[in-house]
Parts: sequence; structure tokens; C-alpha cells
Amino acid sequence: MGHEVESDPSALISHQRFAGNDADRLACIERACTAKADVVLTSRGGYGLTRLLSELPYAKIKKAIQGGKLFVGFSDFTAFQLAVLAKTEQVTWSGPSIMDDLRLESPDEIALACLNDVIEAQSEGAGWSMSRANERAFLDESDPKVAKKNFLAKDAILWGGNLSVLTSLLGTPYCPDVKGGVLFLEDVAEHPYRIERMLTQLLNTRVLNEQKAIVLGQFTDYKLTPHDRGYDMGAVISYLRSKTRVPILTDLPFGHVPLKVCLPVGRRVSLIKEERAVYLLWPHEHVKAHPVSKHHLAHG
Repeated sequence: MGHEVESDPSALISHQRFAGNDADRLACIERACTAKADVVLTSRGGYGLTRLLSELPYAKIKKAIQGGKLFVGFSDFTAFQLAVLAKTEQVTWSGPSIMDDLRLESPDEIALACLNDVIEAQSEGAGWSMSRANERAFLDESDPKVAKKNFLAKDAILWGGNLSVLTSLLGTPYCPDVKGGVLFLEDVAEHPYRIERMLTQLLNTRVLNEQKAIVLGQFTDYKLTPHDRGYDMGAVISYLRSKTRVPILTDLPFGHVPLKVCLPVGRRVSLIKEERAVYLLWPHEHVKAHPVSKHHLAHG
């Protein structure tokens, strides 16, 4: 894509199931803060960042972000992003990781375009289409006043990420206290009943009811059984809608899937719904001089 890339000296080391021991990984993050690179990409997700949250160099991370450095990743990286938002109020980006997305022979073109917009300071929004079935369910199960509104949120903080990781941070200093925000969620290899259990925890801790809207991304790689008897993600979403008046939108192209838009965690956004089309829009940062800015519409 024409970008100069460098790899951290510890990028390929390992310790047990981790990308190096805790000290190695903390040192890597510190180097990332002072490196000349404009963008820091994660190699992969999994588990391990929650071990580091109490020792992250938040002051250095804040200074790096304020200086224009972009931190990009998803999945386990949610722990880093939410902790940085809670501790520094700085914006990071949910987007592709090296091993999950960029090592493929044919990465998704829209995902690459969205990432390039972020790198080139041209990103200003993401749009997608809800499936017809989910659109009908939204209209059937939502408050009629909510269902008719075009602007579901305005000037609201966008936050969220991986549901399992976010839930693990509840009650800690590393979970942002966002009220009136837009919460986006995704997960992988979690059965719908486990998704419902985590969403219920967010409901019972009042996190969900304090948002302007909830946007559900992709929940993939789980296996239903005969015992479920029709209990699937659709049933989970219907149950959740019966418990809250907060609008719940679906089909966000984000998660452990090839087509992955980039989302600014901690930035103020507007959320607009026009029939099946949904748009998340955020202020455009004119950092570099480039051709006409754009956002990408991903049809679900």
C-alpha cells in the first residue's frame, strides 16, 4: 500500500502463551510510544493485555497520542483501548491486526481502505446496511418513537470492543464510565447463552441503560446444539430489547471477520439510521493534505 513498515525487535518472541513475558511486552509498548512510526499495529489478539493494565505507561501513551500517534487493534486490544480511555481520555482505533487480517493473500478491500483512511487522517465515518430480517425486528421490537428517529445519537462518545474483554473490566479502574455514549460490541467463539449472560451483566450494572445506543457487530464461530431449540443470537437480541428501551442496532461490519471497518474508541460520534442504512460519523481531522475524504459503506 506504499507505507514504510518496521517491526519491533521483540515482535516474534514468545513466553508460554504470550508474546514475551510481561516485562518484554511493557517495554515494547514503551518503545512504540517513542518510535518514529505514525501508527502502531498489533500483531494479534488472544489474551494477555489485562495482565499489564496496572503497569502501562499511561503518561507516555497519552503524550504519544496527543502527538499524533495512532494505536490500532481489536479483540484483546480492547483492554488497552478501554484502559487508555479511562485513564487518559485519548482516542485509539479499533481495526485490523497483522495476523488476523493483513497477512492474508487477499485481505478484504474495504477493510484495507478503511485502515488506509485512518493512516492518512481521512477517516470520517462508517456505514452499513442492516439485514432485512434485523431491520424488521428492530421496527417490531423498538419503541415506535425510537424506531422513527433518524438521529439516534449526536455528539456521543463511541466506545466498546470485544464483549468478553469489556465485561472482565467492569468494576475496575480500567473500565471507562461512559454515559450517553454509543457502545459497540463483538465477540468470537462464544455461544449465544454466554453472550446473553455477559450482556445481562452489562444490563444489571446499568451500563446498557446509560447509553444512547448499542451497536452489535459480528458474533462468530460458535456452534448451536439440538438442546438450544431455536435459541440463537436472534433470540438473545430480542430478549435484550425486551429489557431496555435503548435502541439496539445490528450487523456492524466489525469483529473477527475479514470485512472490518475502523472505529475511533473515545471519539464523539453521531449515529444515524435511514431505513436499513446505518451511519456512524465523526469529525474529520485535517492532519494531512490529501484528496477528497470519504467513508465506506459495507452492505450486510
